[in-house]
Amino acid sequence: MDPPARLPAATLRHTVVGAFLAMIVLGLLWELWLAPLRPGGSLLALKVLPLAAALPALRRGGVRIYQWWSMGVLLYLCEGAVRATSDRGLSAQLAALESILAALAFSAILAYVRAAKRGP
Repeated sequence: MDPPARLPAATLRHTVVGAFLAMIVLGLLWELWLAPLRPGGSLLALKVLPLAAALPALRRGGVRIYQWWSMGVLLYLCEGAVRATSDRGLSAQLAALESILAALAFSAILAYVRAAKRGP
């Protein structure tokens, strides 16, 4: 049996950046319009600031920032898991989506670091 095909590092980098962009959009929509904790929006929308701050470095592809975010993205996964099980209605569905996006980002980050250390 052949080993599974490995994705190129550029594809993994684009996957991580795309997942971060999706989490930013989701976080803003969720906390400001779709299902905020308080009517009119919630300060929880500020949770997207670290994601937005990381985007330029993630786009450059430095391994160190990916190593840092392999742990940081787990905070978003945990928040999504907790709110998916404790919130109700649309908020719970958005939380589940956040968990899925964070898990995708985490997996792609690990694969990217492995590919980058392996070399071309």
